Amino acid sequence: MKQPDNASDPFAAIGDPSRREILHLLSGGNMSINALAENFNMSRPAVSKHVKILYYAGFISIEDVGRERRCMLSRKGFEDLQKWINYYDGFWSAKMKKLEGLLQTHPTKKVEKLNDEKRNR
Repeated sequence: MKQPDNASDPFAAIGDPSRREILHLLSGGNMSINALAENFNMSRPAVSKHVKILYYAGFISIEDVGRERRCMLSRKGFEDLQKWINYYDGFWSAKMKKLEGLLQTHPTKKVEKLNDEKRNR
């Protein structure tokens, strides 16, 4: 299987609505590529291309069972997304704590300044 461009980028992988739908379908259980293709108004090769992108981004794994290729969810792509979200969650939490500290240190000055600004408009 040739690796597509941006294959390791989890955001590129989930940027397409069809790929997000494939992930949703697989959350209900393992499915063959043919079974996945039945849920879309596109060719089996097109679905296979989407599956390949999800595979290389770490969202799914593929197992050959006889002549069938079975797809199942895999954690890696989701973990990569979660790391990114956790970073920004921490970033915003730190900003909010800093703001809270400033407001607790100078609560009346901030409120008085806001009230003065409103009156002067």
